Amino acid sequence: MKATGVSSAAISNALRYQQAKMQADLIKATKESQTGSVADVGLALGSRTTQAVTFQRDLDRLNGIVDSNALVKARLTSTQDSLGQIAGAAQSFLSALTSGVSGDSSTSILQTAGASALQQMTGILNTSVNGEYLFAGTNTDVKPIDDFNAAGSPAKAAFDAAFSSYFGFAQTDPAAANITAAQMDDFITTKVEPQFLGAGWQANWSSATDDQITSRISLNETTQTSVSANEQGIRKLAMASAMVSSLLTGSISEAARNAVVSRAQALVGEAIGGITQIRAQTGIAQQRVSDASDRMKTQVDLFEKHIVDLEGVDPSEAATRVADLTQHIETSFALTARLQQLSLLNYLT
Repeated sequence: MKATGVSSAAISNALRYQQAKMQADLIKATKESQTGSVADVGLALGSRTTQAVTFQRDLDRLNGIVDSNALVKARLTSTQDSLGQIAGAAQSFLSALTSGVSGDSSTSILQTAGASALQQMTGILNTSVNGEYLFAGTNTDVKPIDDFNAAGSPAKAAFDAAFSSYFGFAQTDPAAANITAAQMDDFITTKVEPQFLGAGWQANWSSATDDQITSRISLNETTQTSVSANEQGIRKLAMASAMVSSLLTGSISEAARNAVVSRAQALVGEAIGGITQIRAQTGIAQQRVSDASDRMKTQVDLFEKHIVDLEGVDPSEAATRVADLTQHIETSFALTARLQQLSLLNYLT
């Protein structure tokens, strides 16, 4: 019988091959131990890979909408808070006007109340969250409302020009003491209303759009998730406060003063009703977003369960394989080191 020789080089090469294979298996086992999923989905699932990919795609879409809804919810919450502040300012203004109608408040107090309501409303409407203006409609990067009392305000200039054009003198002119109630009422109807409830609002006051932000809150559901400064309730509050703050000067007649205050009182009452309706609509949108997120979170849990059923591995089993492979690799390295020390010279001596 012919003897077959086995060299130390052949044994060493065989060990190196085994080491490479075990190292590849160790990488795979380590990944599975850390992620809890199979390292190679296609190899592990075969024909069921398409199903796993579909589940993962739908899961990513749902998680994306849930994350988006969190931002939408924050915007709606801020909007609701701001509307509440505007309603509070309007209610305080209405109380001052009611006292004014009954004669319990002086003209200067009413004028101050109007200026304060206008300033509060302007500041709130120009609120921004995360760099986006809440009440700008779709123009979220543009400040929605002009500051009526700022230098060079086009809204104030248009208001003053309308007064001078109609009466032939400025609000502070002594001739204002001769304005009748009928004249003031006609001025408000024909000159002031178009600046707030007509085209003058967006020409001089507002940079907001009537269109509002529409957000996708689920895979098959959308809703409006913003409020525009162009809402009628907001316009009426602006009109009332601008009228009172600008027209109740020291020169105005008692009859004209009463006409302004009575008209403003009616406007603020209507404004409060309109703002209340907007708050209700915003609350409905908030609830829809919350309900949609809850439904999608339930779907996310189901998809995650299906994915785990398809791709999941036993973490303890994967950890055991990591430990076993690590030990075998260390043993293989030790044997390789000893084989490399073998030589014919050592054997002969």
